Amino acid sequence: MIGSFLKFIDWDTSTLEEQKNILKRPKNSMNLELKNKVSEIISDVRQNGDQALTNLALKYDGVNLSELKVTESEIENAFKNTSLEIIEALKVSIQNISKFHHLQKKEDLKVETTTGVLCEKKIYPIEKVGLYIPGGSAPLPSTLMMLAIPAMIAGCEKIVLITPPQKNGDVHPVVLAAAKILNIKNIFKSGGAQAIAALAYGTESIPKVDKIFGPGNAWVTECKMQVGFDPEGAAIDLPAGPSEVLVIADESANPIFVASDLLSQAEHDPSSQVVLVTTSKDLVKKVEQQIAIQLELNPRKAIAVEALQSSRAILTKDLKTALEVSNLYAPEHLIIQVEDLEYAKSKVKHAGSVFLGPWSPESVGDYSSGTNHVLPTYGFAKAFSGVSLDSFTKSISFQELTQEGLRYLGPSVEILAEAEGLYAHKQAVSLRLKQIKNEGLC
Repeated sequence: MIGSFLKFIDWDTSTLEEQKNILKRPKNSMNLELKNKVSEIISDVRQNGDQALTNLALKYDGVNLSELKVTESEIENAFKNTSLEIIEALKVSIQNISKFHHLQKKEDLKVETTTGVLCEKKIYPIEKVGLYIPGGSAPLPSTLMMLAIPAMIAGCEKIVLITPPQKNGDVHPVVLAAAKILNIKNIFKSGGAQAIAALAYGTESIPKVDKIFGPGNAWVTECKMQVGFDPEGAAIDLPAGPSEVLVIADESANPIFVASDLLSQAEHDPSSQVVLVTTSKDLVKKVEQQIAIQLELNPRKAIAVEALQSSRAILTKDLKTALEVSNLYAPEHLIIQVEDLEYAKSKVKHAGSVFLGPWSPESVGDYSSGTNHVLPTYGFAKAFSGVSLDSFTKSISFQELTQEGLRYLGPSVEILAEAEGLYAHKQAVSLRLKQIKNEGLC
């Protein structure tokens, strides 16, 4: 029955106002109360350092921590207690992620823009980066790989990993196993807004970093936004909200696959959103049936069902319209299961990461294909890219002029500076040109 799980909408019979509302995300939970509480946590961490982190771990996580830093023996024990099967799977992912991100390296630029005017752009790694790996209901060694590997390839001098402890006070062993393989040693136990604050401002144990990476819940996201706007805080990777997927499918799509892709996103979090855009009403019925079947086998059923409450199936008259809907929504993950893949691919304008064809589930991008899974959500894909090697670098521009170069370029600069009413700007050029003239060089 249509509408059992996904709210059914006929796009072409909807008004413009209705269409606008259809594509709205669930209301963002960044309310004033949350902002104030996060601000209080930041102040606490800045004033009380490690003690604040210990107190907050007890308050919010129910964990009594004696040490914030993970010891080498904890890392070794976690690695030894991780199955060989998992270790090998981690290594496969690391190999592919490394290969894809190595190819993103850029060369320095140097060009003589005009005679005697040399301009350069040099690329540098960000010196100190903090990687936040959420704990929540599932360990995420995949996110650690997605962040640590480009940081290492970029050449970041200090990589600080921070992640919430489990109820027993230990970091999940699979996360530590991945850290061991990647040779990351600066690992600390802390979660939520307090962990972000610790990275942004530093504590007795945790070093301050220049830029913070990693997804999280509303508390983490709000804290990232606050420290990112503070000159004394730290830069952040990108804006992110609840995880999301949009699937475009026509009558040729396999409803079993479509349902599995929708559920793989819905099981992330109750606030995750899944959207199906299709040209086939019959497919919607089949997908609904498959969702019901597959949900019964999913131990995270309760989470998925809650997420599905804010999700929808949108019927469009043709593939062109379906792609227009997708571009308006700008999904974090876009899965396309249609006959004419090349046409569909050519029309994609806004998406974090795209998965083409029936054999490309979003799961492969989460773990092992090689692309990065830290992506913009909430429509930010219209202006932001996902995390890449560029995210861990910065560039500095240089320029050097000879006397001949200034003699040629100077008059244009004088004219423009005067047009803007900036006397000292003009003088900085005029005095030099006068010196060149007095020395008889022109």
